[in-house]
Amino acid sequence: MKEFKYVITDPEGIHARPAGELVKAAKAFGCKIQLTKDGKSGDCKKIFGIMGLGVKKDNEVVLTFDGEDEEAAYDAVSKFMQENL
Repeated sequence: MKEFKYVITDPEGIHARPAGELVKAAKAFGCKIQLTKDGKSGDCKKIFGIMGLGVKKDNEVVLTFDGEDEEAAYDAVSKFMQENL
């Protein structure tokens, strides 16, 4: 299992557009990808799982990757987060 911690820099936080893009990026991989904020987790392959966490600017989130292609998923999703959020 791999883990990626990130502090959101986007002034809008994780709103609908980037959440949809994050889901799209996560669905490209077979491993389980979870987004956690303040002890609550959501499935990165489901938009309501992400939107339900209410992630705002300056919140720290933890992404966990668990499965056969976790290394590739970690690289792609962490890059997405840094470039878009």
